[in-house]
Amino acid sequence: VICVVVIEMGLITPPVGINVFVVKGVAAGVPMSTIFRGVLPFWVAMAVCLALLVAFPEIALFLPGQMR
Repeated sequence: VICVVVIEMGLITPPVGINVFVVKGVAAGVPMSTIFRGVLPFWVAMAVCLALLVAFPEIALFLPGQMR
């Protein structure tokens, strides 16, 4: 779960930022800085989720633990 969150964060941040470049290709008239400003709240939310998962791993392990 942590790997997925970190990969998602990497897809919207430089230097890779593949998702941001896709949006730039679709909305060619929009400056890159505007796209990054729009992405920032989502990145902050993912960073908070990542911090919670690291601090409380039971969040990610609850459902698999119920399968016993």
